[in-house]
Order: sequence, then C-alpha cells, then structure tokens
Amino acid sequence: MVARSEESRQAIIGATLTLIGLGEDKPGTTVQRLTIEAIAKRAGVSKATIYRWWPSKVAVVIDAFVSDYLQHTPIDPALPADDALAAHVRSVVRQYGSDEGMIVAQIIAEGQYAPDVLRQFHERFWDDRARVVRELLQRGVDEGLFREDLNLDIAASFIYAPIYQRLLLGGGPLDDAFADDLLSFALPPLRKPIAR
Repeated sequence: MVARSEESRQAIIGATLTLIGLGEDKPGTTVQRLTIEAIAKRAGVSKATIYRWWPSKVAVVIDAFVSDYLQHTPIDPALPADDALAAHVRSVVRQYGSDEGMIVAQIIAEGQYAPDVLRQFHERFWDDRARVVRELLQRGVDEGLFREDLNLDIAASFIYAPIYQRLLLGGGPLDDAFADDLLSFALPPLRKPIAR
C-alpha cells in the first residue's frame, strides 16, 4: 500500500509539473487556471486522492515546484561557505530566470488576494529555504569568513531581495551577469575584516 500511495503521489507531482509547464510539455497553464480536476485526470487518480495529501491546488503546485527547484539549487556542504553561497545565488538566479520563476511569481501574486496561499508558500517553501540560508551564513561566521556581528536575517534579505524584486517587478534579466553583479555588491559587506 505504501508503494502504491507513493506512486500516486509522484504521479500527481509529475502531472502538476507538466500542466504548469515545468515538465516535458511546454508551455503550461497558469496557476490561476490550473484545476484539481486537470491534475487528477493527468495523474490518473481521483480528486479525493489529491486532497488526501494537499488542501488545495496551490499546495500541490508549491510541492511540485519545490521538488523541481531543490534539485537545481543545492547548497554544497563541501565548499567554503562563501563559495557555497555564491554558487547557490547563481543557481537561484538561473532557476528564477526560467519557467520556475514564473511559477513563483504567480504563487506570490495569488497570495496578494488569498492570504492562505501566501501562508502555504511560507510553510511549504519559504520558511525552510530561509532557514537553510541562515544556516549557511552562520557556517560562514563559524568558518571565520563572515563578520561575527552579522545579522543573519538582514544578510539573507540583502542578498536575495534583489532577485525577488527583479522576478516580480522586472528591470532586467535574471541571468549570470546579474548574479555576478549582485554577488560583487553583496558579498564584501558580509566578509570579516582582515586584521592589520
């Protein structure tokens, strides 16, 4: 039964990725137009099966997005923290410059009218990612790379807010050049001053 349940769950995730354009069939539908019925039909399951694991279509979309996103935006524990942070920022920019970025923008847009959507986005994606980034920044402090007085929350916002601003408001491409410019501006203030 467990294998069958996991098989159904993966079919639902795969169907959702395909329907929103992150699978092989592109382009997809918008989050707003996506329906539980369409997901169920594509996955070959009942709507009740979907509602067993998710309270809404947005929750399914967020989990499908997260499953895809995490594969492409790893944080390498073998690298020094500053190098791991730079690699992560570059991978986030690349992902948000692709179709994944449009999905996040749509979820955030829906959240402006439906507080429950924003709450689900926080619970299923944002809070965990913010924790992981704070841990990475703390590792940089522990490794002696970043300032000891670093406010982890503000530092994380300082680095990632420009990515979300460009994602949501435009103003230029989310590409490697943007990531490099952002890192050249954001990393120096984090670094521990060199003793003279």
